[in-house]
Amino acid sequence: MLLRGVLLALQALQLAGALDLPAGSCAFEESTCSFDSVLAFLPWILNEEGHYIYVDTSFGKQGEKAVLLSSDLQAEEWSCLRLVYQITTSSESLSDPSQLNLYMRFEDESFDRLLWSAKEPSDSWLIASLDLQNSSKKFKILIEGVLGQGNTASIALFEIKMTTGYCIECDFEENHLCGFVNRWNPNVNWFVGGGSIRNVHSILPQDHTFKSELGHYMYVDSVYVKHFQEVAQLISPLTTAPMAGCLSFYYQIQQGNDNVFSLYTRDVAGLYEEIWKADRPGNAAWNLAEVEFNAPYPMEVIFEVAFNGPKGGYVALDDISFSPVHCQNQTELLFSVVEASCNFEQDLCNFYQDKEGPGWTRVKVKPNMYRAGDHTTGLGYYLLANTKFTSQPGYIGRLYGPSLPGNLQYCLRFHYAIYGFLKMSDTLAVYIFEENHVVQEKIWSVLESPRGVWMQAEITFKKPMPTKVVFMSLCKSFWDCGLVALDDITIQLGSCSSSEKLPPPPGECTFEQDECTFTQEKRNRSSWHRRRGETPTSYTGPKGDHTTGVGYYMYIEASHMVYGQKARLLSGPLRGVSGKHCLTFFYHMYGGGTGLLSVYLKNEEDSEESLLWRRRGEQSISWLRALIEYSCERQHQIIFEAIRGVSIRSDIAIDDIKFQAGPCGEMEDTTQQSSGHSEDLNEIEY
Repeated sequence: MLLRGVLLALQALQLAGALDLPAGSCAFEESTCSFDSVLAFLPWILNEEGHYIYVDTSFGKQGEKAVLLSSDLQAEEWSCLRLVYQITTSSESLSDPSQLNLYMRFEDESFDRLLWSAKEPSDSWLIASLDLQNSSKKFKILIEGVLGQGNTASIALFEIKMTTGYCIECDFEENHLCGFVNRWNPNVNWFVGGGSIRNVHSILPQDHTFKSELGHYMYVDSVYVKHFQEVAQLISPLTTAPMAGCLSFYYQIQQGNDNVFSLYTRDVAGLYEEIWKADRPGNAAWNLAEVEFNAPYPMEVIFEVAFNGPKGGYVALDDISFSPVHCQNQTELLFSVVEASCNFEQDLCNFYQDKEGPGWTRVKVKPNMYRAGDHTTGLGYYLLANTKFTSQPGYIGRLYGPSLPGNLQYCLRFHYAIYGFLKMSDTLAVYIFEENHVVQEKIWSVLESPRGVWMQAEITFKKPMPTKVVFMSLCKSFWDCGLVALDDITIQLGSCSSSEKLPPPPGECTFEQDECTFTQEKRNRSSWHRRRGETPTSYTGPKGDHTTGVGYYMYIEASHMVYGQKARLLSGPLRGVSGKHCLTFFYHMYGGGTGLLSVYLKNEEDSEESLLWRRRGEQSISWLRALIEYSCERQHQIIFEAIRGVSIRSDIAIDDIKFQAGPCGEMEDTTQQSSGHSEDLNEIEY
């Protein structure tokens, strides 16, 4: 099942310290340490000769899973979790391979947080490195192996190790090299130096860690260079948690005039940025480099050496470390997501507008059948530019955002809605202004959009100088003006596309990809359906989803049901934990014959169902937010039940479901003021 070479390579890795591993770690030599297989699933099997545990198709079939659960752990300091694993499969089953998932299970949360997932098969072991931010909360590590297609599908775990420190740190003393990998080049590559390794062309007398010939370091040599600008790259593990501070390392360069030693970052979209370059050869001793390092989103660090020819000498590297304190003589670029974002519920936050023209007005619309409310809750505030009242066609004033530091990548997201306007093009535009307001650049504008629907826009931008984001609504002629609404502006660091490659937020479902962990007791024409855009029946249902305006939501199609018929959507099992939970979701109940939407808590031990929340009849043309605070110390499910009303204008929809640990806080139940009938159960305990 597994290559013998894998075992031989890992014996050295596991031998040292196998009997004295830190908490949350195991080398699987004689036992599974503090990890146990969960009995409700397939067991993980300990290999008779030690070295690894595994699950394969000789014990289970496709789709079955094995779950390994740790004892209680705590990471009061920043920690790095490394997993050495292998997924194997037959060549004919590559379309549906096995999958390995790693979750964190916090003691106060009813759901598990997916940290990492892999399904790429390999013929040798691989290393996953995961940063764990420091927290006082207790948690467990849960590792889930899901068997794929084929008779030879298997998943093996060789080692789990949790140590204090950052995953990008390394002294290169361990065989797995802390998850750093060399990008293969036929002529120049990074190699391990020191120890028992000897190379007459590039041997250094001592490593930096132990000041000894037995210590290890990484080096790259030009002796085999055949072409101009041959490049060797040493790539770090991908960061998995936001971090900022000082990255330091030691290096030696021989014949520095014939090589270029640089340090880059690379994000998940493949964007490189040089953050350091050696400006002199240095002396024969180890030289310290300190580099300001900011990783607000996942990125790799790449140590790159480019040689001009075979006489370019060598470059050696050792003792990479990181400190959350900024480097000497460095000042932090101040940026706050909170300060750069606004939902306009309280005021304009840090946004402001010029004094010319009527500008933007902060307004609030009560739920009704004719005008949508805000995007945040359906009942709150948003900004409105009413170009019908301007005497200056072609201009309606600008809304300025807070100042943003230069040379950082930003992701701007906001929601907008357009009313009126015969021609929608350029009715709303976004500009970037440099601080002196001299240079301006349009980075986005409306082309075409459904009228009266909250749409999400997202823009990635980066400028070398400090800038401000400016929203401008335009009215091209006196006879073609309308309303432009703006809400929920967020500005975050990183590319907007970075989130697409991250695990989904824990406890959330937007229905954009699928139905998440939700299931249905039966599936037919009268079930809940996943849909985008308008529903088929006029004067009922939403025009678009709540998340982006063009995405997916779940709804019942009343024309396929009879009066009083039910559709039930069930969450996956939720663990019972002490303390309060907050369930939020958005619902849409528009139509003269609208029926009933209820939320139940189902206790799995006795199948008892308790009503948590209910709305009856038509509520609004808007998406409205619901907040439910409840407590349950036993395993349970949440059920969304929709009942068809008296006519076909009875579509009911839900979207953006989110489970959170702790009370709902200061957020009030936003549907208590709605025009339809409601039944509120403010706080429930079971």
